[in-house]
Amino acid sequence: MTDDLLADRDAWLNTNCSIASALEVVGNRSTLLLLREASFGTRRFDDFARRVGVSEPVAAARLRQLVADGLLERRPYREPGRRTRDEYHLTPKGAALLPVLTALRQWGDAWTADPAGPSVRVEHHDCGAVVHARLRCAAGHDVTPGDIDVRPGPGLLRADPAVAPKTP
Repeated sequence: MTDDLLADRDAWLNTNCSIASALEVVGNRSTLLLLREASFGTRRFDDFARRVGVSEPVAAARLRQLVADGLLERRPYREPGRRTRDEYHLTPKGAALLPVLTALRQWGDAWTADPAGPSVRVEHHDCGAVVHARLRCAAGHDVTPGDIDVRPGPGLLRADPAVAPKTP
């Protein structure tokens, strides 16, 4: 990253930050754990509440918000002799968070797991290899933190809109 790009960042506003807006949707512990469970195949309310370790009111509120935000959808089901209830399924928008959840799990496995090892292994069902997240550019190159340049994007908001962004 060049010093000019970093110096220009002082004029950037963070009010249009994609990370901040994503955290508004998924930025609390129980929400991420509910999404973990949905990605593992959990579908029913009682199972979500039990597996995440939250009260029923908390699970209900978080699941309702995930549905409202378009990450989960409700689908009715009915067991014989019982009333119709809803299951929760990931939408394409919710499923798109799988790389984020995978990266969080991978980081946790490396830095915070029990000394005995992580509690779960997520494997590719076709070959059995462990699934992991990988940072790549659109051209297919592996990327490390030292390989990244931060540049103004089309939605950049500036503290002084009269000043054009510097581009290298």
